[in-house]
Amino acid sequence: MTHRILAAAAALTLIVTPGTAQADDLPPPQTAGVTIPEGQIEKAVDALDAMIEKAIKDTGVPGLAVAVVRKDAVLFAKGYGVRKAGQDAKVDTDTAFQLASLSKSVGATVVARKVGEGMVDWDTPMADILPWFKLSNPDSTALLTIGDLYAHRSGLPDHAGDDLEDLGFPRQVILEQLRHLKVGAFRLQYAYTNFGLTAAAEAVAGVAGKDWATLSEQAIYTPLGMENTSSRLKDFLARDNRAHGHIRKSGEWAALYQRDPDAQAPAGGVSASVNDMAKWLRMVLGNGDYDGRNIVDAEALLPALSPQIVSGAPATPAARASFYGYGFGVNVSPAGRVMISHSGAFALGAATNFTMLPSADIGIVILTNAQPIGLVEGIAMSFMDLVQYGEVQRDWLALYPVILAPILEPFGKYTGQEAPADAKPARELADYTGTFANDYFGKLIVEEADSGLVMKVEGTPSTFPLQHWTGDEFVFRPRNENATAGSISSVAFTVDGALAREVRVEYFDQLKDGTFVRE
Repeated sequence: MTHRILAAAAALTLIVTPGTAQADDLPPPQTAGVTIPEGQIEKAVDALDAMIEKAIKDTGVPGLAVAVVRKDAVLFAKGYGVRKAGQDAKVDTDTAFQLASLSKSVGATVVARKVGEGMVDWDTPMADILPWFKLSNPDSTALLTIGDLYAHRSGLPDHAGDDLEDLGFPRQVILEQLRHLKVGAFRLQYAYTNFGLTAAAEAVAGVAGKDWATLSEQAIYTPLGMENTSSRLKDFLARDNRAHGHIRKSGEWAALYQRDPDAQAPAGGVSASVNDMAKWLRMVLGNGDYDGRNIVDAEALLPALSPQIVSGAPATPAARASFYGYGFGVNVSPAGRVMISHSGAFALGAATNFTMLPSADIGIVILTNAQPIGLVEGIAMSFMDLVQYGEVQRDWLALYPVILAPILEPFGKYTGQEAPADAKPARELADYTGTFANDYFGKLIVEEADSGLVMKVEGTPSTFPLQHWTGDEFVFRPRNENATAGSISSVAFTVDGALAREVRVEYFDQLKDGTFVRE
């Protein structure tokens, strides 16, 4: 009997067409805990500008752009600050920003369009369309689907392949090397993997007979009129009206680095203006419709916007779980409303977020040219509080910087330390030189240079000067998307007789054994 009751309750969701019912007519799964009074959303929009101005003043973030959409209309769109610190060019609503991981949601709508056209399905096996892509577990490889990778439930470890991207390996090599990583339980655990998702997108692009950037243009960007949007870095760099990424250094914001996300373009390589993202939000909130036209089939889009895996298990019975769809975060707001969102972050200088409440047909998108400090999430949650309650319930702008602070912490056991004053001497530098191999990272070449030892990763532009630390241990200072300023990695040699036979690199030891063996 119980299963009949559950089935009947689920069927109630089909009785009412979304957007046509009064609150009293909604089925149980669509009933919110808090009613939004008439005029409250308009007041929330009116309060947004002052909130943003204060947040910018408090944080000093150089540039920011925001848009709010509701019922297929743009209620608010504005740019703030400058594109690059120290220069006069202002951010406006057509300024292009790098979206970072917000790209996953945009890319999911590209896939959803192809699903709606019958080209692929979320359940299409990867083995059928990208047979060279493999996991270390043959059983998982045989069952793996596009949806598994878009939901981060393939069993690949968290951020698999990001370390190879940091070294400068091309996309194809990174995807091939993932087969050397130990995988976890298939479809039973969530682990965020940029390159797992990228593999799925590459598979879809291959079926379409196009590269991913071209497919994205034709499927989504051009139909929506997203004129300042691209999935190619070169297009972003060619725009005069673009935001430069900033990091915070000695209390000041500085434009020092340019993040190149082309290797993981489907997962983090989109750039767009807030005007363009407002069009995209209108389409998603419209269940695939935009300006009276159907862009993405609603049945193909719905699975992407629906829970596919638990992404955040409750710490206590009183806590809400969080979920992930296909490229979208899916949660329940404190007011009992489904809240769909995604953030993007480059430690080298970008932070973005969109958040929407489908039951209220409203969404907000915030783009900044500064590394992630919780600002975009704080603005989004504060705004959604105003929408649902009429006032901000928590100081989200103070809370999110605390939550996100760890991602900007430097890496390494020697972080913040100087070489020991009583260091043991090193051997002759020639004893450490040679070529060492690792199945995942490839070949590590250690050579003598004028300044001492240099470590190179074959097949990449990565070259690291080594500083002696003590005995047979050296260090280097990685600086990239996943190693913030101040990071120090140990490089420990194991010497057998007159030559080093192994070298263990701490920075390479996070996902896979970072030990390299002499060839």
